Amino acid sequence: MALLPVQDALERICKGFAALESEVIPLVQALGRTTAEPLIARLTQPPFDASAMDGYAVLARDIADCPVELTVIGEAPAGGGFGETVGTGEAVRIFTGGVLPVGTDTVVIQENVEILPDGRIRVLETASLGKNIRKQGNDFAEGDVLVEKGVRLTSRHLGLLAAANVAYVPVSRKPRVALLATGDELVTVGDTVGPNQIVSSNSVLLSTLIMEQGGEVVDLGIARDNEESLRVMADQVKDVDLFITIGGASVGDHDLVQKVLGEEGLEVDFWKVAMRPGKPLIFGKFRDIPMLGLPGNPASAYVCAAVFLLPALHILMGRQSVGAEHQLARLKNPLPANGPRQHYMRARVEFDDQGRLTVKTATSQDSAKLSTLSGANCLAIRAPHAPEIAPGDMVPVLILPS
Repeated sequence: MALLPVQDALERICKGFAALESEVIPLVQALGRTTAEPLIARLTQPPFDASAMDGYAVLARDIADCPVELTVIGEAPAGGGFGETVGTGEAVRIFTGGVLPVGTDTVVIQENVEILPDGRIRVLETASLGKNIRKQGNDFAEGDVLVEKGVRLTSRHLGLLAAANVAYVPVSRKPRVALLATGDELVTVGDTVGPNQIVSSNSVLLSTLIMEQGGEVVDLGIARDNEESLRVMADQVKDVDLFITIGGASVGDHDLVQKVLGEEGLEVDFWKVAMRPGKPLIFGKFRDIPMLGLPGNPASAYVCAAVFLLPALHILMGRQSVGAEHQLARLKNPLPANGPRQHYMRARVEFDDQGRLTVKTATSQDSAKLSTLSGANCLAIRAPHAPEIAPGDMVPVLILPS
């Protein structure tokens, strides 16, 4: 059976998903959620012309020639204002955020003013018309689109929306993802590890990745390497938007996923992709629920998740930008010619002293090594049959979530 190219596999997976329905939640609960529609300002900011500095509100024409002396007739504190009109030769003490008094058009900073014994001020240095004033609506106006549809909300977005008095936001529902590990050798983290056993680190690795991206995990636990155990566990796959299995996807007597789930309703779209690590990837539908069957080696599982799972989750959430970020980076170490499968090499990117993005691949690319994966912040991508390349050559990289 010919292996499916990565791009073909990605396109087929993406076609299997659509954006979920939306829900309205309080702003303070919206961190990391994805906007389901454009978010609109409910007021204008600033709502009035305001001082940007502590100083004195004046008329620009009065300070065209300095030094000049002015009479102080009142003050405009932040959160308050001066209720009278300011005339020629007059000034109002004003503080940052204070409402600009009627009749004034400029603010002189207090460092350029000398206070005279009789309470008047001497302006020592002129200021141009409109200096140190935040004009009404110079941040945003009522009705402006503040955040577009399909954007993952950060703390910066929430601060902006709060300033615009947006208390509730429509967001895409969190995707619910069922996660099932398989293998007699696996134990849950924290349990006693017996002979011939290992901790099910993939369950933690993938569940936290899903939550990090804005999904909700339904952890089904560990299915043992027998048909009955897998059948019982799989029967719990209900009311989710995606079903993921870990392990049991390769060729072997104990790799039961396709056999048992096939008897329980799995319809396989494809199996095996021309990539390394991650060749034995399964994609299909299990009882009308999209399913990804990931390899059991940690790096293989994570690489498949970075390449295929992230775009699926982002589509479900209605994101504008789908999948991990791709960049070009300057290689720091030589790489040999690649074989017939697309290679995703664990690597690190950083900026050099000239501001250029550089990448260095890890010495070991063993798909079972979590230490190499933990130290990586990107995947350097080598196309099938790519020739050897030298330091200084450009290579595409996939930036890992952080």
